[in-house]
Amino acid sequence: MVKKLTLGKEERLKSRKLIDKVFAEGRNFNAFPFRVYYLFAPGKAIPADKHLLKFGVGVSTRNFKHAVDRNRIKRITREGYRKQKNGLQDLVQQKQLPAAIFLIYTGKELPQYDVVSEKIAVILNRLIKAAHEIPAEAS
Repeated sequence: MVKKLTLGKEERLKSRKLIDKVFAEGRNFNAFPFRVYYLFAPGKAIPADKHLLKFGVGVSTRNFKHAVDRNRIKRITREGYRKQKNGLQDLVQQKQLPAAIFLIYTGKELPQYDVVSEKIAVILNRLIKAAHEIPAEAS
């Protein structure tokens, strides 16, 4: 069965409470030009629905004054994530491990899609490694 490469409304990290929880309780690392915040929360820490993996992206107004530039960066970041998320998504589904990921673009210049795509691959591999270290939820 061929998987659809989508990033629907249910997969977006939009809840202010959940975003605050990711920043407050989650872990983070740098993968220039991104700062990655993530939270793997066994149990009920993240509201579990059909989609266990939530994703969000942000760009600083300080570095990019024009909304057009910020929106372009967010668009190509979401596109790179959408095309490469299946490995992490499968692992999260298999372990029944809800997860929330938030990327902040920290670079100072507009990126090219191929650079962003490569960095997203590095980030997802690192998140897969982190998810493997978490024991499966005891139901």
